[in-house]
Amino acid sequence: MRFNPKADISGGRVSDAGRGGGGGRGGPMRIPLPGGARAGGGIGGVIIVILFVVLTQCMGGGLPGGGGGGTTQGQAQGDPQGIDNGDERYASCKTGADANDNPDCARKAVALSLENYWGATLPDQGGTEFQPASIETFDGSIATGCGNATSQVGPFYCPADQKIYLDTTFFADVLEGQLGGQGGDFVEPYVLGHEYGHHIQNLLGTMGKVRTQQGPSSDAVRLELQADCYAGMWTKDASDGDGILEGLDQGDIEEALDAAKTVGDDRIQQAGGQRVNPEGWTHGSSAQRMKWFTTGYEKGTLEACDTFSASSL
Repeated sequence: MRFNPKADISGGRVSDAGRGGGGGRGGPMRIPLPGGARAGGGIGGVIIVILFVVLTQCMGGGLPGGGGGGTTQGQAQGDPQGIDNGDERYASCKTGADANDNPDCARKAVALSLENYWGATLPDQGGTEFQPASIETFDGSIATGCGNATSQVGPFYCPADQKIYLDTTFFADVLEGQLGGQGGDFVEPYVLGHEYGHHIQNLLGTMGKVRTQQGPSSDAVRLELQADCYAGMWTKDASDGDGILEGLDQGDIEEALDAAKTVGDDRIQQAGGQRVNPEGWTHGSSAQRMKWFTTGYEKGTLEACDTFSASSL
């Protein structure tokens, strides 16, 4: 994965909260661990690696299509945090050349690429006004609009403040170290693409469709597979060269597919020493996750990614 060295990435909406930083409302939130996972961290926490708020925040108000919560939503849309806010971690990230040399700057470039892609695609294909999400990195724990979270939750999107939260140690410590993923420089962009897909679902009101939260054909699984499909849509655009990325090779696509396979519910259950139990799934199997990422990559449309209408996942 290479970035256009002349690209201006200074507008990437990424900020850093440091250790135990961040803002937000609400007290500590107990993260439910589906599938009978062990509490107390480790692999159990990764079962909800992508979107813990589906089982906590999303079923209430405060989401488009879900009713209520207009004040929080409006405040989030007007939040300038994440744009060149001067924090030291990202202050030097100005060009694609910086992104080629520094993984933090690469994150900022990916954020801008996602924003540019969805800024054009969402109004065109979804008829919906686009509002950008921001990415906040942290170390250890953070307070968010959805409550407090720790690194064990894994990367997640909070619809209440429209932010993606990421402890960057997750990829080496958990995805590779505990779950055995092969790693690679496109793994994090895939995960960010998936999380940005949740933001698009938030803007479209899709999160309001989530009623059933566990099971191989549950609404929660459909939501997650759709986010994988949206990540595939963006990846295809990036692979064609989007002005920020100079194009992705087959190795990058294989890294994304391996990451999708690694965080499949069946793979995580096996890694945790459990039997494969589809009734406990919240994100979909490895095969399903790879299938829907590929669908988005090959088809490139919101319509093709309509997992809620699909008779077979």
